[in-house]
Amino acid sequence: MGVPLSQMATVASHVVRQKLKGNKRYPLVLMLEPLFRCNLACAGCGKIQHPKPILKDQLTPEQCWRAAEECGAPMVALPGGEPLLHPQIGEIVAGLTDRGKYVYLCTNAILLEKKLDLFKPSKRLSFSVHIDGPREEHDEAVCREGVFDVAIEGIKAAIARGFRVTTNTTVFNNADPVRVREMFEQLTDIGVEGMMVSPGYPYEKAPDQEHFLVADETVRLFKTILADVKKRWTFNQSPLFLEFLRGNHALDCHAWGMPTYNLFGWQKPCYLMDEGYCDTYEELIASVEWANYGRASGNPKCTDCMVHSGYEAAAVDATFGSVGGLLKTARATLFGLPAGAPGDATAHQPKKSSAPAGDLVQLSI
Repeated sequence: MGVPLSQMATVASHVVRQKLKGNKRYPLVLMLEPLFRCNLACAGCGKIQHPKPILKDQLTPEQCWRAAEECGAPMVALPGGEPLLHPQIGEIVAGLTDRGKYVYLCTNAILLEKKLDLFKPSKRLSFSVHIDGPREEHDEAVCREGVFDVAIEGIKAAIARGFRVTTNTTVFNNADPVRVREMFEQLTDIGVEGMMVSPGYPYEKAPDQEHFLVADETVRLFKTILADVKKRWTFNQSPLFLEFLRGNHALDCHAWGMPTYNLFGWQKPCYLMDEGYCDTYEELIASVEWANYGRASGNPKCTDCMVHSGYEAAAVDATFGSVGGLLKTARATLFGLPAGAPGDATAHQPKKSSAPAGDLVQLSI
């Protein structure tokens, strides 16, 4: 099952309305973190260092709904932490979909099959399952054996029950392009609606700092991974963002397009960086010096960031911001991404990860 036409129309009309109003900074996806705690410990996770009292805390359903209404984005992503650990997650999701939001519940899927009865299949709800490669690579990334198989069974169970299911893959510099493409095949075979890929962002507090990608590595790696995209593969993201990852389309960061709300408030400036919080969404938009962020700004924290939470919104804006962007997107949507010369695959031969095993907190984005 593909992305519902109603969702495409909702997003398109939202963007067009904002442009007609002359709004240069508008929300596309609310990154709503109902809690930080998790049942995994991923070495590349940047939100695993909160003290225990914070990890035990959580947003109320009312706080979640209020943030969604205040922001006004047509889509809401529920990362964390592991949202399925929230005792009221079913109520939170139902309240968001009742308010007309399209919800992507990000999960490592360990609890997915057990929690399915909390939800009703809907065009407005998709489970976004974090899959960081084939079995061996995924289990190494999440620092626990057997998680990949549990996640695959959870995906199959959700699809069998009529739920929309997508996947989310964070790619690091130890990724083997051939193995990533094999993962695309496997996920397509079991019937996922769409796949999302993004390079890892170098969180300062992540235990494993060795395997984050710098910008030129990202382009070379994705040129190889996406050199010849098969028509049967469906990606749950803008073609212009995928072209950006391949170095074929220039984008600047639109961090305001995916604002973050969590236990501390509205996070400045974006989902990936924590430089303080605002009490309201309006304050967030007005108070952040946006020119100081993004690769074009020269900010060293942004130099190597090519992550979807900053650039997917830019790709959507570019799609509707020019005839060229719209035509390029339309061609890729109808005929697939154009074949490109593969990058230097030898630069991305797998390296043995130094990620420690254990039970930290997973971040799903």
